Amino acid sequence: MTDALELDALWEDFHRVVNMTSQELAAWLRVADADETTEPLPDQAGPPTGQHVLAILQKRRTDLTDDDIRVMYTVVDTVAAQTDPENEPEAEDSDRRHRLMTIGHDPLKP
Repeated sequence: MTDALELDALWEDFHRVVNMTSQELAAWLRVADADETTEPLPDQAGPPTGQHVLAILQKRRTDLTDDDIRVMYTVVDTVAAQTDPENEPEAEDSDRRHRLMTIGHDPLKP
């Protein structure tokens, strides 16, 4: 179980690293999953973690489940491991950017 102070810190960290709105993330997940002839149903687009991040963005802190908290830690840790605050992200590194965007972090956003 996560205590209240730890949950407050996690909530802040999660909303700091997830810098895409729920609308931006939903649109990105649909685009990333689409191919030339098909587009997935909006509630089925993107990887499970991206879908879970989207669900968390639409919740209040008091409604978080243990599974939500686990995903929030995963997202915060993943973004921290894959971003370099010393170096500006490069547009050419689109694979890394696209991976991060599937969990709600666009490294090119201020």
